[in-house]
Amino acid sequence: MSILPSTVEALLKPRAYPHKPQKIELVQTQMSFLFLTGDFVYKVKKEVNLGYLDYTTLEKRHFFCHQELELNRRLCPNAYLAVVPIVEDKGNLCVEGQGEAIEYAVKMKQLPQDRMMDVLLPRGQVTLEMVARVAEKLMTFHQKAETNQKIASFGRLDVIRHNCDENFAQTEKYTGISITADEYQSIKNYTNRFIDNNRSLFYKRVREGKIRDCHGDLHAAHVCFTDDICIYDCIEFNDRFRYSDVASEVAFLAMDLDRYQQVSLSQQLVNAYVELSHDKELLELLNFYKCYRAYVRGKVESFKLDDPYIPEEEKTDVLTAARSYFELAKSYV
Repeated sequence: MSILPSTVEALLKPRAYPHKPQKIELVQTQMSFLFLTGDFVYKVKKEVNLGYLDYTTLEKRHFFCHQELELNRRLCPNAYLAVVPIVEDKGNLCVEGQGEAIEYAVKMKQLPQDRMMDVLLPRGQVTLEMVARVAEKLMTFHQKAETNQKIASFGRLDVIRHNCDENFAQTEKYTGISITADEYQSIKNYTNRFIDNNRSLFYKRVREGKIRDCHGDLHAAHVCFTDDICIYDCIEFNDRFRYSDVASEVAFLAMDLDRYQQVSLSQQLVNAYVELSHDKELLELLNFYKCYRAYVRGKVESFKLDDPYIPEEEKTDVLTAARSYFELAKSYV
């Protein structure tokens, strides 16, 4: 049984919140604690340094809370409300209280769980029309998303190769646990070969402004079909993971639709996006980026196996998820 930090234990009590919720549900990611209170979600960053992110000081957590708010308002403006302080008052923690902050949280409207894409997919409740609307929203977002010389540099071959090499270095320890030796080597060989054989295509994408400040973590769990389509929880902690080819972003969600064995929906997303954007070259990069994104998801799930705050019984599901992502990555080779 994992022991939660005292701050987290205190935030599981209704008296910590101004609206005194009847029920509080705790959800964890590798980098955050999320407190679901019914009307609102309060997201508190874990005091961790994972190499690619550093939340070890209150000042850094405060900064990245504001980054999260600002960046997510691009695709989900109505759900991201504020960065709020957590203060201590007479021995109790008080969210949105007065006084010196001992922690910060991103305050969000709680989106309807039953309208999340990852919930609707297994029920067969995601239609081709819904996916076409996601493609349209994504294309409009990419057209407006910032690009400049610095952002474009993240599409260079040396950066793409570094990102891939980093994935392989960080997952080597999970060989024989969440990824087989054969999967690891096959995916690594395919990745290196593809980069070597498509140098001119990667350079062309940079020249044509296809490298943008994207969402960075676009899988089905981050898409909610409310009155509008809300695409939330983008990457705020490391610009490098957001600055990417728009083809990589489309491939990410297409890959996740493949994972749910929804090939027709995956094809619809890609075809609708290509038709609207006139970006036919995206198709040449699709499998490469699908493989890359599936591998990243397998890596992130594998990291959870080492998280001391995630209960052991949950880690069985984590391991299953990690293995399925690595198997999917191999299928694109």
